[in-house]
Amino acid sequence: MEGAEPGHSIVVCAHCCGRQTIEGLPGGRLISLLHALFDGDLAGEFRFAEADCMAGCGRPLAVAFLAPGKVSYLFGDIDPDRDALHLLTFARLYRSLSDGWCNEGQRPRELKGKTLARIPALCDAGVT
Repeated sequence: MEGAEPGHSIVVCAHCCGRQTIEGLPGGRLISLLHALFDGDLAGEFRFAEADCMAGCGRPLAVAFLAPGKVSYLFGDIDPDRDALHLLTFARLYRSLSDGWCNEGQRPRELKGKTLARIPALCDAGVT
């Protein structure tokens, strides 16, 4: 539907300082790369946002995937140049799952060990 808001969001930490590049903080670089990569089959399905901090400071760069009624994921130790394509692969998987639930074996192998949190959807957690 034209003009509809995307149902999925990717939030990138704007202040993670690990892997700082000559261009600046890696969060901005990652968002630029993701915009370019998602300009195909996922165009318009994901909203990109920056957060001031997602408390992944010990394992920067932190990236979260969220959608209404779905499990949310927080990844850390993300390198923009190395992991942007793996995040695109995960985004395709995440979009395809009705509840967002997947185990580490279903996620891209290159993201193994980078999951900092899997947060149940509010309806799954019994929150009203």
